[in-house]
Amino acid sequence: MARIILHKELFDYDTELRREYPVICGVDEAGRGPLAGDVYAAAVILKDDALINYLNDSKKISEKRREFLYDEVIEKADAYCIATASVEEIDRLNILQATMLAMKRAVEGLGVKADLALIDGNRLPELECESRYVIHGDAVSASIAAASILAKVARDRYMRELDERYPQYCFSKHKGYGTALHYEKLAEFGISDVHRRTFLKKLYDEK
Repeated sequence: MARIILHKELFDYDTELRREYPVICGVDEAGRGPLAGDVYAAAVILKDDALINYLNDSKKISEKRREFLYDEVIEKADAYCIATASVEEIDRLNILQATMLAMKRAVEGLGVKADLALIDGNRLPELECESRYVIHGDAVSASIAAASILAKVARDRYMRELDERYPQYCFSKHKGYGTALHYEKLAEFGISDVHRRTFLKKLYDEK
């Protein structure tokens, strides 16, 4: 018999809000901290009756389970959108503003106007709909948790694609984060055009 783990409080949080805001959009990002690659954001409007087994903060779920949940979130969403801000935009705007831009693009790409957007974190992008931030929102709201799954899986897939283009950096292993292996490869091969130069200014200047 399959083991069922349902974090019901996540869905209860959204259900309570729907009494005042019928259409709720959850928004989360992936990839603010890495030294390389675009920053991703996802926006999700779940069906009112959606229940997703194992749904939780994407960081608390194994990569294999996230991949499985990715398809289930899409199946049980009324609307979703995954958007990005590029490495060039990160370097030009700074990572916070680039993240807000990716979130704004994700919400605008839904094709449906939400009554309320729930944003993971403590900052709000500029949106046309009402919005509120929820600290550690991916552990509070099912809609934000669903968005965290889409953003994380989409970005990990993107980093695996970059690994095929730039195998010398081992992106599929560290996903662009500043691990010892990543710094070792940077010392050996230098900075590529998919690295965030503002994150590596000291190393870039030395080169």
